Amino acid sequence: MIPETAMLSPDRLPDLASLSAANDDYDIVRRAIAYISERWRAQPEIEQIAHAVGVTPDELHHLFRRWAGLTPKAFLQAITLDNARKLLRDSASVLDATYEVGLSGPGRLHDLFVTHEAMSPGEWKSGGEGLTISYGFHPSPFGIALVMATPRGLAGLAFGDTGEEKAMLADMRGRWVKAAYVEDKSITAPLAARIFDAKLWRPDRPLRIVMIGTDFEVRVWETLLGIPMGKAATYSAIASKIGRPKACRAVGAAVGKNPLSFVVPCHRVLGRSGDITGYHWGLTRKRAMLGWEAGQVSAA
Repeated sequence: MIPETAMLSPDRLPDLASLSAANDDYDIVRRAIAYISERWRAQPEIEQIAHAVGVTPDELHHLFRRWAGLTPKAFLQAITLDNARKLLRDSASVLDATYEVGLSGPGRLHDLFVTHEAMSPGEWKSGGEGLTISYGFHPSPFGIALVMATPRGLAGLAFGDTGEEKAMLADMRGRWVKAAYVEDKSITAPLAARIFDAKLWRPDRPLRIVMIGTDFEVRVWETLLGIPMGKAATYSAIASKIGRPKACRAVGAAVGKNPLSFVVPCHRVLGRSGDITGYHWGLTRKRAMLGWEAGQVSAA
């Protein structure tokens, strides 16, 4: 069974309806972000962005406020290169800081306290043989989410757009080729609601996750958990943190293989100059996550 800390009571399941609405919003937001990403240097006005995505300025304004807690102008500022550089200014102290249980505010996934364990090297090398992974597709603030769980906790979280479900599942199944896969939304739906509902990010009910990878990959992923919402780190900072300062390329590869997107925040890793580069599920989605998180932090 999924650990009790990962489950929700049935009265929380209606929150999936709000996730469905957020997913519908994201379809428009995704196109707006793509437009902004190509033209951010010109700092386009809301009228230009709204026209490009086929809605009125008022509709776009209310959509962003509902989706991210930010106005379109503030969201634009949140994902510009200059802001990304600001996120990096104290990256060293971010990775060196200790986050105590009970910390309030926008730290460690904005109070979504994560407890984690890693499968043994033997379990990883076996390709997941003997492991049963339950999976389900669910709406999220960042498109369709593929949620994957083992009896020990959340094991996978991937993102895509409508129509990409088969490719998403194939990608994730390729990581643990010998595992058995069972579609079971009764297990994954409570996890989906838990992950994306800030009201449930409570230190007294940590989300249990299980990391399935090499020892090096797990060390990198554990380090990513130390980057709080509203901050960022570079590949080189992470390499130094794990005692492998010359292993930036290997760190980048491990970040790209992170199977627990968003929960293990690989989207908070930026290039040395602050460039928003390198995200397995697409740069538009990475920008969306950073902008969405900026709204969560400003509301804290």
